[in-house]
Amino acid sequence: MEINDFTDLTDLAPTGRASALDPAALSALVRKVHGPVLLPGDDGYDAERSGFQTAHRHRPAVIVGAAHADDVVAAVAFARAHGLPVAVQATGHGLSAATDGGLLISTRRMSGVRVDAAARTARVAAGVVWGQVIEAAAPYGLAPLNGSSPGVGVVSYTLGGGVGILARTHGFAADHVRSVDLVTADARHLHLTPDTDPELFRALLGGGHGLGVVTAMEFALVPVTRLYGGQLVFDGERIDEALAAYLRWTETVPDELTSSVALIAYPDIPQLPAPLRGRYLAQIRIAYTGSAADGERLVAPLRAVGPRVSDDLREMPYAASHTIHRDPSDPHAYHGDNALLTGLDAAALRRVAALTGPQAPTMVVVQLNHLGGAMATGTGAVGHRDARYALRLLSPLDGTNPAAVRALHAEAFAVVEPWSLGRSVNFLFGGHADRPDAAEVARSVHDAREHRRLAALKARHDPENVFRFHPAAAATPVPEPAVA
Repeated sequence: MEINDFTDLTDLAPTGRASALDPAALSALVRKVHGPVLLPGDDGYDAERSGFQTAHRHRPAVIVGAAHADDVVAAVAFARAHGLPVAVQATGHGLSAATDGGLLISTRRMSGVRVDAAARTARVAAGVVWGQVIEAAAPYGLAPLNGSSPGVGVVSYTLGGGVGILARTHGFAADHVRSVDLVTADARHLHLTPDTDPELFRALLGGGHGLGVVTAMEFALVPVTRLYGGQLVFDGERIDEALAAYLRWTETVPDELTSSVALIAYPDIPQLPAPLRGRYLAQIRIAYTGSAADGERLVAPLRAVGPRVSDDLREMPYAASHTIHRDPSDPHAYHGDNALLTGLDAAALRRVAALTGPQAPTMVVVQLNHLGGAMATGTGAVGHRDARYALRLLSPLDGTNPAAVRALHAEAFAVVEPWSLGRSVNFLFGGHADRPDAAEVARSVHDAREHRRLAALKARHDPENVFRFHPAAAATPVPEPAVA
C-alpha cells in the first residue's frame, strides 16, 4: 500500500553522479521538510553528523534532520534528483561505512513510541532507542527483544537481525516484526506487511540495510517483567578453567537461558575504577527467564570453577536488564568484527584468549555469545541461523593503528576458521568499506543462495545503488550490465 509519493521531485531521474547543489533546489528542500537542512560549515552540522562511533564520521554534502516521515521522502527525492547517494543515521553505533559527500538523513528526531498492550505490540519511529521501548512497555508487563545497550537504535538493530538478551528464548528481534514503513530509492513511502509484499518484507528482516529508509516499525512484545541475571566474574588465573566450564555448560542449558562470556584485559590507567586497573577478567553474563531458584541451580557448575571477583546474579526487573552487560554509554572510537561458529573447543578458545589477552599489542575485548534455541528458526533473511556461537572482537582505536588492530583480529579469527560460517551484520563496527577484503566481508553475512536473492531485490528496488553505506548493502550488489 502506497502512503504518498512526491511526484514533483521523483519524476526527475538521477544523473548517477553528484552535481553542484542548486541553491534554489536546496531552498525548496528547506521549505518542504520539518527538520533542519545543514551544509558543511553550518552551525549544528558537526553535531548532526556525529554518532556513538567516533572513529568514523559521515562527511555529507547535505544533512536532512528528519522530523517526520515526509521529510525522509523529500530527502530521498532530492538525493535522487541530484545524483546523491544516501546514508541514514539514528545513533551511529554500528557505523561501518561513512559517506564522503552525498546526503545524510539523521532520524534522531523521529522518536515516537506507541504500545498496544492488548495486541502486545509496539510501533516506533525511525530514531527510537531501545531504552524508550523498555520504559514504555514495562507498565503493561511487557518487554521488547532488545540488545544489551538501551542506547542502541531499534531500527538498524532489527534490520540486522537483532541478537538480544532473550534471543535463545524468543529468537531474533527481526522475527517478531509485524510491519515496516519504508521509503524506497524512488521516494515512494510503502507500508509493508507479510501480506502486502512478502518478498521485500522478508528481505528487510535480516538483510534490510540498502533496500530503503525505514521510517517506522511495528513488532511484537513479550510478557516478561523480571529476569534472573547478572555477572559471574573470574580473575586471570581462573580464565582457562572458566572458559572450558562455560563451553561445557552451554551444551546443557535450556533455551530460557541466554548468555555470553567476555574477556577484558583492563589497562592500568587512572580513568578506570581501582578494582579494574590492570586486571584480566572473564565476565560470564546471564539472562534467564525462569525462576530465581532454577537459575541458582543452573549456574552451580559455573560457580564451581572457584572464587569469583564478583557475583551479582539476582532477580531483577526487566527494566534493569542493561546492568547485565554494562555496555559503555559514552561515544568512542572502535573497530569490531565477528565470526559465527558451528561449534568451538576449549583449546581454540584458549588460543584466542592468549592472542588477545594482557600480552596483546593492543586492547581487545573478546565476547563469545551462546546462540541456538529459538534463533535457529524463523522466516526472515537473517543469515547463518545454524550458528551455535558468535565470537566477537572489539578494540578501541584512540591512538591505535587500525591496520594493526585488523591484523590482530584476523590472527584470532584464523584460530576458529574450522568452525566459521560467516558474520553477523549486527557486529560489524567501523571502516569495513575501506578494507581490502570488503567484498568478502559483505558476502559473509549471508549464504550464497540468500545473497543471490537479496542481490535481485537490490537490483529491482535500488538499481542506482542509492543506499550503499552499509556492509549489508555491499552484500547485495547491483549486477553490472552485460557488455556486448
